[in-house]
Amino acid sequence: MRLGILSDTHGLLRPQVFEVFKEVDHILHAGDVGRAEILVELEALAPVTAVYGNTDGLELRARLPQVAEVELDGFAVVVTHGDQLGHPTPEALHAAFPRAEILVYGHTHKPLLELVDRTVTVMNPGGAGHPRFGIPPSVGILELEAGIPPRGRVVALSR
Repeated sequence: MRLGILSDTHGLLRPQVFEVFKEVDHILHAGDVGRAEILVELEALAPVTAVYGNTDGLELRARLPQVAEVELDGFAVVVTHGDQLGHPTPEALHAAFPRAEILVYGHTHKPLLELVDRTVTVMNPGGAGHPRFGIPPSVGILELEAGIPPRGRVVALSR
């Protein structure tokens, strides 16, 4: 199973996302979506699991959870924006969601792919929308296969 991972679109869905995500089976959006239409556009590619972030308005907060827990290809996955932890770190996320095998978060706009506790994959795809904090926009890809650890990468998007 191939997952497209993004966060912090803040109302901007770059055309490159459609190219990078063209063969994904599921999309995870870790909040700060910006506009509900972004989710509709992503759903044209694959099923979407999304959460709201700290900048999302009432419309998105009414239809999205703060934390989503899903099972994908046998893996327990948690998606959250991470702002409820202040400055989220892989260790803090693992402590907050100890049963998750894969943790996806956003908020910091800093891409990260890390193993915690030797078995838990933590990914922040970086910000997919407008560049912030001098960090270029990016998304992530995770490939899942039963019996082996997830394989992932961060994909830079052009400004």
